[in-house]
Amino acid sequence: MKMSRLFASALLVVSAFSHAEEVAPIKGTNYQSPYCGCCKEWVKHMEDNGFKLDMVYEEDLTPIKIKLGLRPEYASCHTAQIEGYTFEGHIPAAEIKRFLAKKPERMIGLAVGGMPMGSPGMEYSDQKDAYEVLAFDKNGRTMVWSRHNQ
Repeated sequence: MKMSRLFASALLVVSAFSHAEEVAPIKGTNYQSPYCGCCKEWVKHMEDNGFKLDMVYEEDLTPIKIKLGLRPEYASCHTAQIEGYTFEGHIPAAEIKRFLAKKPERMIGLAVGGMPMGSPGMEYSDQKDAYEVLAFDKNGRTMVWSRHNQ
């Protein structure tokens, strides 16, 4: 009997420690059209990778994109704000995590212009386009953050 109580106590301690090590989600806000299916798939990709995004549905995202310093040449179908940075389009969650960890000076966000096939949320059959993730600053200057040569 004493052994089973000891075992039960040990399980409680182990359970408490394992829950304490759970990582809190990275929180942010995603702006998107209420009608876009690929945006919903990208949000699912983000949630599967440790993000928790509040959703804001807008018919016209242009004013939001302009306010956040996005140039038309790298616009896409949705825009997220996470930890004060802007993330435009179908960016892989791993790239956003790397950006947030490094917090590069002068850069205010990342963008994947358009909607390249094979990027998160744009998976379709075996179609995969090569694409670049761009880092951008408040003046619209960009640098290649990463290349995805599917």
